Amino acid sequence: MREVSVDRIQAAVVECIERAAFELDARVVSALQAARDQETSSVARTVLEELLQNQRIAREERRPMCQDTGTAVLFVELGQEVHLVDGDLRSAVDDAVHEGYTRHRLRAGMVGHPLSRENTTDNTPAMLHVRLAPGNRVRIRFMAKGGGCENMNRLAMLTPAQGREGVLAFVEESVRSAGGRPCPPVVVGVGLGGTFERTAELAKEALLRPLGDPAARDEDAALEAEALARINALGVGPMGLGGRTTALAVHVESTGCHIASLPVAVNLDCHAHRHAEAVL
Repeated sequence: MREVSVDRIQAAVVECIERAAFELDARVVSALQAARDQETSSVARTVLEELLQNQRIAREERRPMCQDTGTAVLFVELGQEVHLVDGDLRSAVDDAVHEGYTRHRLRAGMVGHPLSRENTTDNTPAMLHVRLAPGNRVRIRFMAKGGGCENMNRLAMLTPAQGREGVLAFVEESVRSAGGRPCPPVVVGVGLGGTFERTAELAKEALLRPLGDPAARDEDAALEAEALARINALGVGPMGLGGRTTALAVHVESTGCHIASLPVAVNLDCHAHRHAEAVL
């Protein structure tokens, strides 16, 4: 049994927060550059160039890419041979969010209760997902999820008879109806199967896959390719101003489901696709 101090986890989360806030992943930068180069709309090209300039300024001057510095979302894979010591994981993660967001003067965007709306002042609580995994390591995946794109997410309990075309139509309509509100070009996470709550979690986790890597299952990879083509044919374009690039990628994660069900969820992330990973 390997002992891991929650203090190490806290420090790693703080570092992930800083990287995600100021440094856009190289794959996302490359995808934005490719979108700019293939655009035929001068407005879309200008928007994409401004997005690229924005990420350069954020990286070089250590300024947030967006005024909405996001909900702190974490997926933690805890090895079965790991024993956490020196505290509890939940407190360590929230302490890390408090430290990371206040140290770097990132906007506090969380309220303690959805109705009373009192700001917690430090961007806590984090949204924490923990699962056991084989081995003796701790894998931390962090996402800063903006409110604008999060508000555009959708979930449907389709009937099995609606099948593949029903799933594609739902994904396409979700992006079309969102328009420019999630700040496209977006990354589209799709959860397929499971139950009501599991398909939503799958859609969120799908966003953490390296941009453009195909799904492990061939049928899911084919679904990704077709959904991306249909979404980019919508003409929503960068920031909703028209163009050929509405989405940079579609990522599908699937699992089994009941014979009477076909759950599907769509989780959109904006062009500031902010995530970071650490392994202890």
